[in-house]
Amino acid sequence: MSDQKEPHDLNDESALKQPAIDSPMTTRRGVRSFVLRQGRMTEGQKKAYERSWPKFGLSRENGVIDPRQVFGRDAMLNLEIGFGMGRSLAEMAEAAPEQDFIGVEVHLPGVGALLKDIEDRGLENVRVYNIDANDVIDLCLPDACLDQVMVFFPDPWHKKRHHKRRLVQPEFVQRIRHKLRVGGILHLATDWENYAEHMMEVMGESEGFANTQEQGAYSPRPEYRPVTKFEKRGENLGHGVWDLLFHRTN
Repeated sequence: MSDQKEPHDLNDESALKQPAIDSPMTTRRGVRSFVLRQGRMTEGQKKAYERSWPKFGLSRENGVIDPRQVFGRDAMLNLEIGFGMGRSLAEMAEAAPEQDFIGVEVHLPGVGALLKDIEDRGLENVRVYNIDANDVIDLCLPDACLDQVMVFFPDPWHKKRHHKRRLVQPEFVQRIRHKLRVGGILHLATDWENYAEHMMEVMGESEGFANTQEQGAYSPRPEYRPVTKFEKRGENLGHGVWDLLFHRTN
């Protein structure tokens, strides 16, 4: 049900034979924000990438960015980590032209698909990184620059022995905290109940964050978060989705 793609053998180089400004591999050790996946860009995705990456793409080589220079204005800034094929990000950006959005995704077909969607919708308020989100956090964003960070349906690593690979961990949350302004929102969503419980435990114990709902309570899905096709399919099967919204307190 989740819109995450299946992992593949990391020795399979087929997924890396696409043009990219940066290698998606992280420069830091520890939990990565992604698993490399199979898949080649379609011709349409490749052409959109070639046309639009120079305008909308951001690189690790850019170093720490000034969002006001990147977007040419001072506006509410959102970061989505792991946008998949990008449809939800494009829908959010189209619905809120007064806000700016940065998307992070290592899967090149997803980057190409988002760039095509950006072209089709005529969007100007989206920029894209094709590198590990850890590098975006550590090397590319100034502190307290973000109004919202969104992590929707990350890999649940549902087997207990793999839980340590889950992205949402205390150390990751604290690094995100420093990039959020005080009052900024960390919005997590998952369709795995066990991962939702894990997220709630991590966030409930995280310094500098408070639940926007009652303690230990999940949030109703905000109107701005689009319902994905996988989510609709899951709802039809009786599956649940859990949203967590926590704001930075200090």
